[in-house]
Amino acid sequence: MITVENITRRYGDFTAVENVSFTIAPGEIVGLLGHNGAGKTTIMKMITGYLEPTSGTITVGDREIGTHRRCIQQEIGYLPENCPVYPEMTVFDYLDYAAALHGLGEAERAGLIARAIARTELQDKAVKPIATLSRGYRQRTGVAQAILHNPAILILDEPTNGLDPTQIQHMRGLITKIAENSTIIISTHILQEVQAICDRVIILKDGKKALDSRLDALRTEGRLLLSVNGEPGQAITFFAALAGVTQAVPHGPTADKGPGTSYALTLAGTANRHEAAAAVARAVHEQGWQLYSMGFEARNLETVFAEISRQ
Repeated sequence: MITVENITRRYGDFTAVENVSFTIAPGEIVGLLGHNGAGKTTIMKMITGYLEPTSGTITVGDREIGTHRRCIQQEIGYLPENCPVYPEMTVFDYLDYAAALHGLGEAERAGLIARAIARTELQDKAVKPIATLSRGYRQRTGVAQAILHNPAILILDEPTNGLDPTQIQHMRGLITKIAENSTIIISTHILQEVQAICDRVIILKDGKKALDSRLDALRTEGRLLLSVNGEPGQAITFFAALAGVTQAVPHGPTADKGPGTSYALTLAGTANRHEAAAAVARAVHEQGWQLYSMGFEARNLETVFAEISRQ
């Protein structure tokens, strides 16, 4: 549904986003992760058509956003960073105004507004001025605006900002429910948020794409860790030469380090990791070494993000 090809955005001499490409399929929930200033918000603004890329293209379906911006924007629900709202309006009046901007007819507005208010649990605040609402309720008002017109694409920049733990759980459930009929992009710096609701993660660093992976794939990419009594220099050469092993490096000591020397083996992407591990164990036995321990490295979004941050 969404194809981003080689987009770059510069502000004078500063490059905020550099040569980023990815595609997002219909119904996916994709998390954009990165430190502050990594380029997350800039990419979202370019996808929504609020900001033009310096170079590169963005297409939604078979339409390029540079030439079909208004048409594409009608299909997008967008919650910008910091949730801009009109504090002097009531929640209902604000949503009615947003509905008019979306071009929704008066006959259908009331039903859509009531549905958005119910989905974001704003019933008790519907006739309250936004200025009197807490930060969490303002955020929910912003989300109600974004989902008001049942968009095919929903783009949320920090959707759980200011929400308490109960509200966060509700928002996660709402996003998952909306994904049954929409494609969703979420920008956040909270790893748990991505792990809880996203199918896939794109990590940005210094304006460049550092990782694009499904979350379930990350959990199967951990290195093979093992400890043997072979001489370290010989062991590294031995492991690196094994079929299905692309890299062998010493593995740092841990608090509960047992006998032998530990190594981390990176297995070939095409290899069956369990069969490859069995083959390594057989090779160690045939070499005449003691195999003291073996297991796959625990790898999750937190460890991957830390690896990228250190690079």
